[in-house]
Amino acid sequence: MNSRQRVLAMFDGAEVDHLPLMPITMQLAADMIGGKYYDYATDYRVLVAGQLKVADEFDFDQLGCISDPAREAADCGAAICFNENTPPDIDERNALLADKTRLASLKVPDPLAGNRMHDRVKAAELFKQKVGSDKIIEGWVEGPCAEGADLRGINTIMIDFFEDPAFIHDLFEFVIEMELKFAKAQIEAGVCLMGVGDAAASLVGPKIYEEFIWPYEKRLIDGIHEMGAAVRLHICGDTRAILDGMGRLNCEMVDLDFPCPVALGREKMGPDQVICGNMNPVSVLQDGSTEDVYEAIEKCYKAAGDKFIVGAGCEVTRDTPLENVRVLVDYAKSH
Repeated sequence: MNSRQRVLAMFDGAEVDHLPLMPITMQLAADMIGGKYYDYATDYRVLVAGQLKVADEFDFDQLGCISDPAREAADCGAAICFNENTPPDIDERNALLADKTRLASLKVPDPLAGNRMHDRVKAAELFKQKVGSDKIIEGWVEGPCAEGADLRGINTIMIDFFEDPAFIHDLFEFVIEMELKFAKAQIEAGVCLMGVGDAAASLVGPKIYEEFIWPYEKRLIDGIHEMGAAVRLHICGDTRAILDGMGRLNCEMVDLDFPCPVALGREKMGPDQVICGNMNPVSVLQDGSTEDVYEAIEKCYKAAGDKFIVGAGCEVTRDTPLENVRVLVDYAKSH
């Protein structure tokens, strides 16, 4: 059973030879090939080389096209701060939609126009050339709240939920149109699993989530399914208040960050939801001993049950000892 077969079998509820292994790596991947993160985030060939190195070193089941959340915003015209060896930042002091009337004239960018979105599509194409159907090729798009915050500003959008709900709906309509277009380009290039990152959604309560965010996440996820790809939902932070809604999105895979107990995720999302996570990527995976890492992943697996994919709560940090990563590898292959 190769990596792609293993993951898809897990999604289908079929028997697998061992637990899939799908940690998110970005800065670690760049470091392992001696690359600067600026190059990893701006040159798909560097990203692909880094991901192939990590997958070869640890036999991960996926190759990820993710590098940062600023690709869509950049192509919309947002101000982006590029750094030599850390991910790009969105300059919220100069948010693209600080004047929200600009939304009416904002055009959905073409993901094949040669800009940052196109660079991610090219990564998917190169992965497909390199590995064919042996591994999961994982694309990435931003969710409605995360991308809305990137365009409007995280603090401002939180006020908009109360002061201008009509604008929120207009903004999220724009985001969903853009992300479905971006997802389609990646899927046509070879992606079979689409990551949906909606980190800002963890900052709202269940009422706002259900009224404003969930319906648009659902449309995005249903649209990706209609294109033939599976979905990995990744919402950083404390998602305890919105777990029920996350479970109703029908994603093949849901990541849980370390503030959200796996046992609670299983309770709220039901027995059939595939869960990935959720050890603390810094205090345990990076700074802990190999025994700490083993105990943490064992606890996650026992809480999740067999519908479980081995990973951390969020990105594996660049300073994580490789022997700690190998604990995850050994655990997955022996369970």
